[in-house]
Amino acid sequence: MSDKLNLSNEEWRERLDPQQYQVLREGGTERAFTGKYESNKAAGEYVCAGCGTVLFESDDKYDSGSGWPSFVRPAEESAVIEHRDMSHGMIRTEARCAKCAGHLGHVFPDGPAPTGLRYCINSAALDFKPEEE
Repeated sequence: MSDKLNLSNEEWRERLDPQQYQVLREGGTERAFTGKYESNKAAGEYVCAGCGTVLFESDDKYDSGSGWPSFVRPAEESAVIEHRDMSHGMIRTEARCAKCAGHLGHVFPDGPAPTGLRYCINSAALDFKPEEE
């Protein structure tokens, strides 16, 4: 991923609503089953709410029952970066946008085929671009 997006905290606060800022810039998590894309079944692309990078495709979304939008893989391998997260007394893999480093959610090894992964993503970190007919 080229052309990293680096903005000041003030610039991020101007660009994002409070919930998006809390999730993307402060690593927050929205409550389960409250996100606007958790039940979305429309065809299209999920992009980073911070920078517009295409992160996930609707074809890779599935209902995990977790309460958050879940995907088997990113749209492109280079769109999402993963980091070890040892916060809250747990060891997890954090998913971040490769362009703006915004916190998206976490990756778990309990997903369906073909990857066996579950990218558990906060709706507040995403915008949805419906497929054109």
